Amino acid sequence: MAIRNLSPLPETPPHGRALPAFAIIGWRWIGRNPAVAVAPILLPFIFLYFLSLISPPSLLPLEIAGAMLFTMQNIGSWVLGDSATWRIECSIQDLFVASPMGRFRYLFGIAFSNLIAMLPALAVLSGLLAWTQYSRGIPVPLSAWGIIVACLGVLWVLFSSIGIAISSRVTTQREIWPVGSLSFTLLGMLAPLYYPISYLPPVWQEMARFVPTTYAALLIQAALGITPASPVTMAGYAALLGLSACLGIGLALGLYRWRTG
Repeated sequence: MAIRNLSPLPETPPHGRALPAFAIIGWRWIGRNPAVAVAPILLPFIFLYFLSLISPPSLLPLEIAGAMLFTMQNIGSWVLGDSATWRIECSIQDLFVASPMGRFRYLFGIAFSNLIAMLPALAVLSGLLAWTQYSRGIPVPLSAWGIIVACLGVLWVLFSSIGIAISSRVTTQREIWPVGSLSFTLLGMLAPLYYPISYLPPVWQEMARFVPTTYAALLIQAALGITPASPVTMAGYAALLGLSACLGIGLALGLYRWRTG
């Protein structure tokens, strides 16, 4: 039997392929089930609808910005569900534990794939915020957009870390939904996302200051000119957001267990 000469396989880079692969997972999720792009925006829009009926019209931009923060916060529940399902039901995490990829790239990949799936909802809310402010003759300044993007980025990293950390402690499929819903809905209720913090009772205000989302909300509200704040005060909000996020991420990484099964 004649042996044919086989050309060598082309060399492929050992790094840089995981992130695009996780991005494809996020897009394929939307492509196969378009409801995925609609689901994240339904709950914030329910809040916006009822608040628009009972609250002053001047608070609508604040409420839309709060819906953006609430949406990003809920990414933690999605990450928790994916990470726990891949570990418990699919045993995919076992492959990554045995591979040289490492836990940080794996965790970032899960968070990135869920961010891709969440982008349509954030885009709709961003467009609604821009249209609302433009119709009032007060366009959103570029500096405010920069602050919004930065706050959303911090919350994405923070709550993705929390979701992945909690997922490592979940032992059965039945625990995923109640644990995720309770954890992230409670955090969303404590933070003043849809109203100024001054509307809360004094005791609740003090509790809200232990939630990182509170400082993101205060910073964005000040950037939009909805609640008055000096540049020094805004810098303080940013510092407290960064500090609380670092503490939360540190605790999440300490809680996370990188293991098989």
